[in-house]
Amino acid sequence: MNTMRTVMLMTLLTLVLVGAGGALGGQSGALIALIMAGVMNLGTYWFSDKVVISMYRGQETSSGTLYEVVSELCQQNSLVMPRVYVLPQQTPNAFATGRNPQHAVVAATEGIMQILSREELKGVMAHELAHVQNRDILIGSIAATIAGAISWLAHMAQWAMIFGGSDDEDQNPIAMIAMMILAPIAAMLVQMAISRSREYAADAGGAKYCGNPHALASALRKLEMSNQRMPMRKVNEATAHMFIVNPLSGQKMAQLFSTHPPMAERIRRLEEMRF
Repeated sequence: MNTMRTVMLMTLLTLVLVGAGGALGGQSGALIALIMAGVMNLGTYWFSDKVVISMYRGQETSSGTLYEVVSELCQQNSLVMPRVYVLPQQTPNAFATGRNPQHAVVAATEGIMQILSREELKGVMAHELAHVQNRDILIGSIAATIAGAISWLAHMAQWAMIFGGSDDEDQNPIAMIAMMILAPIAAMLVQMAISRSREYAADAGGAKYCGNPHALASALRKLEMSNQRMPMRKVNEATAHMFIVNPLSGQKMAQLFSTHPPMAERIRRLEEMRF
């Protein structure tokens, strides 16, 4: 269900690009924008493990509870063992990154190990391993590339109107302005919907890997409460979607503009699972 929803959302995002390309820059403009956005996001995708870990000052570990839990999950589910990092933040949270399972990283903050039981921690890391196996970093990078291309098109059209406008006499300037405003917003909303869909898929995969959906549900409940009480400091908004719980949840955000699904719905789905 989540896979089908992701395919539909990616198709919708592509249609927005095609529509915006035709309205704002034509086929050549859309192609240029897609190439430029692709180049920008390729570096982020390829080096995501190094960039994000450095951003949050993560330290690699090969011992301790976190490492043991990840190793146990990989052995039980025949998964490739990722590198494991601890982040020196007290706000409890976790994320996964890396371009594929062979170059994956899972990370958790120091704070998460202070509030979760071993079973709950196992559920959280199973969720992150599901992100790795589902190649969600790749999916997110493709979505970001298409959304970025639409933003590039809007900027190109804006500068074209400023410096001479369009040669097409049939082009309606009001429609052009509307498209310049609406297309990037539509792309952003679809991109965030894709992110929410992948969180549901990782919850389901994580529950399967750890064999205890109730432990993951319990962990999410604790993480949500802790992040509302003590939001993570110095969070780069571009990486907020990577965390298992929105690290910006201390701020009021409309669900429509959130990279994470409603926590109550995530918990409800997990608690209804049976293995």
